[in-house]
Amino acid sequence: MSTITAEKVKQLRDKTGAGMMDCKAALQEANGDFEEAVSVLRKKGIATAAKKAGRAAGEGVITSYIHTGGKIGVLVEINCETDFVARTPEFQAMAHDIAVQIAAMNPQWKSREEVPADLLNKEREILLAQLADTNKPDKVKQQIVEGRLEKWYTENVFTDQPFVHDESKKMSQYITEHIAKFGENIVVRRYVRYKLGETGD
Repeated sequence: MSTITAEKVKQLRDKTGAGMMDCKAALQEANGDFEEAVSVLRKKGIATAAKKAGRAAGEGVITSYIHTGGKIGVLVEINCETDFVARTPEFQAMAHDIAVQIAAMNPQWKSREEVPADLLNKEREILLAQLADTNKPDKVKQQIVEGRLEKWYTENVFTDQPFVHDESKKMSQYITEHIAKFGENIVVRRYVRYKLGETGD
């Protein structure tokens, strides 16, 4: 078993953002193995993040991002539970990443729940109509439609979109990881994206 030094505990805390006691316990559970301790904290953190997601988030930041060339701009409000977390460089960096995400991917809705039911039904009708000339059974057609709808979600819904800096994870996962890291609920409250020359409603 590796020696669990105060320096190793500090390194683990710096890497994961977890508390000192949690880091020490994780290192003990992992028999001093640093990477295994990171894994232990991640598993526990992600598990507790779901519980934190229901808590009130009244603090946070409003951040802006102007894309190179000044053709696209984003304003986004991101909430957390305490002003202390909102002021940390890590939270500010996360807020910047989210603003860049919105600028790059132009999500139309924050979550699937916000997509109007009539719009989804219309999208299903269009996708089914595209398969009308095929000889596939109805059940197969429905499966194809649902598969294409999943792709549509990844293009139009913020939480389903792949993170522009790491496409192996969705934005919902990116947010959950930060809930675990900060130990607070995080909510992308609202945003607006401007593109030069676009007309409003």
